[in-house]
Amino acid sequence: MKKIFECRRCGFCCQGESTVSLSPEERRRIADFLGLGLQEFLTQYCRQQGNRVEMKVVNGHCIFYDTKDSLCRIHPVKPFHCKRWPLHPAILESLENYQTISSTCPGFNPQASYEEICAFVRGSLENPK
Repeated sequence: MKKIFECRRCGFCCQGESTVSLSPEERRRIADFLGLGLQEFLTQYCRQQGNRVEMKVVNGHCIFYDTKDSLCRIHPVKPFHCKRWPLHPAILESLENYQTISSTCPGFNPQASYEEICAFVRGSLENPK
């Protein structure tokens, strides 16, 4: 079976003007992982965007993305949306969605067909890590 997706640790998915929303459970889990109280974690590492609490952005990347080593400093407890990206269910909706997502992520095998990608995404949704 050909490799459908392999993270290249490029950090593209960790950059932008905002990051993912954090659920209350994710906030607690990350704070515990960092050895911080919840309020200290929120003050140091998060920002409020309307009703959303998200991780801060520093130099265009998520505050937890280590640009030197190309990895997430909170990888063992990173948020659900980070864990599943770029294997997003929107890929299953249309080839156009897949093309949009894959154009920003070099981890997809360019030889894999759209059908193979969809099967892989379905499998990742049924058996999340």
